[in-house]
Amino acid sequence: MKKPLLKHLVEITAHREHSRLAISVVSALYQLTDVKTIRMMDIFTMRDEHYVQEKMVIRDGTLHTIDEHTADDPKELLSAYPAMVACIRNHLNEYLEATPDGLHVLWLPVWLHGKMNSCLEIRSQQPFAPQMMDVIHGIFHVFCNYQSLLDYSERDALTGLFNRKTFDEQFTRYAFAIAPHEAHSMEQDERRHDSAEAQDDEPKGHWLAVVDIDHFKQVNDRYGHLYGDEVLILVANILRASFRSHDRIFRFGGEEFVILLRSTTLSDARKIFDRFRQNVQEYDFPQVGKVTVSLGFVGIARETPVVILGHADQALYHAKKTGRNRICYYQELVNSGVLRSGIATNDTVEFF
Repeated sequence: MKKPLLKHLVEITAHREHSRLAISVVSALYQLTDVKTIRMMDIFTMRDEHYVQEKMVIRDGTLHTIDEHTADDPKELLSAYPAMVACIRNHLNEYLEATPDGLHVLWLPVWLHGKMNSCLEIRSQQPFAPQMMDVIHGIFHVFCNYQSLLDYSERDALTGLFNRKTFDEQFTRYAFAIAPHEAHSMEQDERRHDSAEAQDDEPKGHWLAVVDIDHFKQVNDRYGHLYGDEVLILVANILRASFRSHDRIFRFGGEEFVILLRSTTLSDARKIFDRFRQNVQEYDFPQVGKVTVSLGFVGIARETPVVILGHADQALYHAKKTGRNRICYYQELVNSGVLRSGIATNDTVEFF
């Protein structure tokens, strides 16, 4: 067992991306133990409800993964998994149970920043022998430690949000992973948006927004950089509270943030972005008082990341130029003749 175990550990620590890391760990555990099924499940919050979503499973020697860009991923309420509820409630590192049909199930929560963000479910037809538990625990702890290191390298030190380097890496994959029919559906929706009546079957799409804190330089100049940093931290907290856990939020640099909002309609995207704007406007920032943000957003279609980000930046610039504390949708500005299609500045190109 020594050689294959070392080989798997080398493979696990060779990855620099969370989903591939998870696949290598699940595969290693399946090959090194005599178990029936292994599942990796993500836990996320949406509309104040906790959900569980299967990320990958190995069953009968075959690996199945859920595409993270699928519009309607299958998900279940967390309450349907009493073992995971017990782990969260008691902050357990493992939970062992037997099912009515005679299977033995080991639950291994993955804790990150004090929260359980995913969980391994391992099913065996036989009780877990001590030697098997040693292998499982060893590989799982390597996985957790390495995932923490990856997460640390991906995040902004001040706000804890994903950093710009992570955006550059993730958004390129994200933009090109959209299926052609999704992009086509979004393009059709954007063209008919201003001329057609709202439809009940409004298609879902993916959206990118660029956020800028209004008059942030004045905050730093008047109150000092310590209070400026506190504003950045508090805005980051409001961002987390305003969006779903499977959306992506980045600190792009300075007082600028980027949001990837996935699988929602244009009308809902507009409401979600404006709700965030209002949440900031209504928040009472210590010492500073009231702070506002401007936001520009665009649909993620079949265009290069540079073009998509450039369009969102144009919409943000228009929001700031026309009064601040507002949101602007790029395609709407183009359709009305306020903007012409294209990137107005070359500043965006350097990010890629």
